[in-house]
Amino acid sequence: MSRRIIETQLEASEKPSEVDGYLDKIMKYIPSETVGVWITIKTMIEGNNDIPQSAVLWGIFIFCLFLTFAYIRLLPSESKDKPSIKQAIISVGAFIVWTIAIGGEPFRAISWYHPVYGSILMILYTAFIPLIPLEQPKLS
Repeated sequence: MSRRIIETQLEASEKPSEVDGYLDKIMKYIPSETVGVWITIKTMIEGNNDIPQSAVLWGIFIFCLFLTFAYIRLLPSESKDKPSIKQAIISVGAFIVWTIAIGGEPFRAISWYHPVYGSILMILYTAFIPLIPLEQPKLS
């Protein structure tokens, strides 16, 4: 399965392509690979008291933001088209929301942070993002 979200289908195309539905879009927007990287590194760091955990995790968080954008944009695709910049930005947003929902360090240091806010935000963001059109509708 390609990471590129397909919203329109060309009738004259040699190879038929399926238009992505709501659930397909959710799976393609959420960067599960970088969320997995975050969880793995976060678990390793939280188990080590000899390092400044919050500072290291903020650095890893920022690195993962760039990694998510680059991964979505540069990922090989079955078609000649790469995922759009808009899709990559939405995936970066999904990474942010999912890491806040996972919680713990480094977000505990933010005064207004409460784990339930991250969980609510994750549900709402994940439910909303498939409704965002990537392509401009063409007027006839």
